[in-house]
Amino acid sequence: GVGQDITRIREITKEQERVADDLSRLIESANAPIFGVDLDGRINEWNKKSADLLGYTKQETMGKNLVENFIQRENQSSVAAVLSKALAGQESNNYELPLLSKRGERFTV
Repeated sequence: GVGQDITRIREITKEQERVADDLSRLIESANAPIFGVDLDGRINEWNKKSADLLGYTKQETMGKNLVENFIQRENQSSVAAVLSKALAGQESNNYELPLLSKRGERFTV
């Protein structure tokens, strides 16, 4: 018939939602700045530690270009190149990001 038991599908969906919630909580409560960008380099994740360190709330950063708005001017082209490679799936060695806070302070993470 047309009907089918979707109990297993619902269980899997519920488990996926639980894992996603756990990961979101882990990112938000991490003791390190964690932020994410979309394929255009715009911020789509900004945890509490990032907000504490740089002085920008999550709401202030969402959708803004990471390199143009939060990287020290003299390092923008090199960071843009590394980010472009990363977004294309090319791994790079550990890279320290030269960030600029809302107060004009410089941080390297």
